[in-house]
Amino acid sequence: MSERGALSALLAVSVLVASLLSAQPVRADPVVTILDLPFRARAMRGPGSEVSLAVATSGLLPLARPKGLKGEVVEDVSLAVLWGDEGGAALTLADGKVATTLLGAEAIDGLAVSETPRGAVAGTRRATLGPLSAHLSDPVRPNASEFERAGTLTIRERQPVGMSADPKPVPIVTTAVTAGHGGAFALRRPIAILIDGRPVIVAVTAQEGGSALVVVGKPSAGLGKPSAEPGKPSAESTKSPAEPDKAWAILARSPVQAAGPGGQSLTLAAIGDVSKAGQPRIAAVAAPDGAGILQLWAYEAGALRLVGEATGYTTLSPGEGGADLSAVLDADGDGVAELALPVADRSALAILSLKDGIREVKRIPLPGLAAFGVAAIGHGPRTRLLVGLADGRVAFISP
Repeated sequence: MSERGALSALLAVSVLVASLLSAQPVRADPVVTILDLPFRARAMRGPGSEVSLAVATSGLLPLARPKGLKGEVVEDVSLAVLWGDEGGAALTLADGKVATTLLGAEAIDGLAVSETPRGAVAGTRRATLGPLSAHLSDPVRPNASEFERAGTLTIRERQPVGMSADPKPVPIVTTAVTAGHGGAFALRRPIAILIDGRPVIVAVTAQEGGSALVVVGKPSAGLGKPSAEPGKPSAESTKSPAEPDKAWAILARSPVQAAGPGGQSLTLAAIGDVSKAGQPRIAAVAAPDGAGILQLWAYEAGALRLVGEATGYTTLSPGEGGADLSAVLDADGDGVAELALPVADRSALAILSLKDGIREVKRIPLPGLAAFGVAAIGHGPRTRLLVGLADGRVAFISP
């Protein structure tokens, strides 16, 4: 080979190596398939829900465990439960594939009924956090043209019981919190979460002119002072021995926001550490039946502060009451969760990063309209998404 030919060959190899080193990895689009189920579903509950935890800790769990999970702690199983009129199923992940275990209609009926405690408004679900639970009670309807509401947020706290040879009933402190300011609670499932190590409950109130977010908790130096009437303990209760001078009350309230064209109140999407702030953020949707304005709220120094907005999303489900139409997941494994929820017309699922404002990372077209549930099972990049569709099918989304 001549000197000029050798030089040309060397340059060609150098260009090829440089192009290989600089090539960007190709990201495949998510794969959307339909689960093969012997029934049409109408409800779904994701990991961390009361129904999923009940399945994971009950005698049904051995039936729902995929191979390879023998002996593990059941609470750590990422489990989703869905059901319809003909039965239900528990879904887990095994080797990146969904493992389906069918559940009988009677078992599902019992689990679903347990979400609505005695005295709760029909069709609503309670929030739970350890020994704490909260539900909406005392249904009210201002007039025939308006949506039904709840007059009271009822909070129940199981108290510690000392060791004894004889069985003793668990004492429960029950507190009734009213919405104040001539309002009531919208029929939106409350969410209980720890902020600064203390439990609070986030709910939605409805009043003339629109709706608002409220944070309910026990007043302290870190969580602010009540912004409305304090909760009134019921006749059957006494004050908590752990905090004898504290009562549940509304600690913070967002500005009232006008309802959209359909008159629907704010909907809660999720609460979690979805930003780099290291504190939980509250994601809610204003005008959920219209423009669908996703809002990100911070609860700081006893007040709610709006930190971001983006138009074009919804968490308003046309299906069974109390549906969760959003989920949090850490798809990229960076330790900060993303939010998955439908776009405003429910034809696609959006994955949003909330670390610096609200940024849409990916939009996944669906084979039908999202209707009765969105759930994430798995962890990190292995997370899979489930979406309940309006025709009763369930879409399974792999990255």
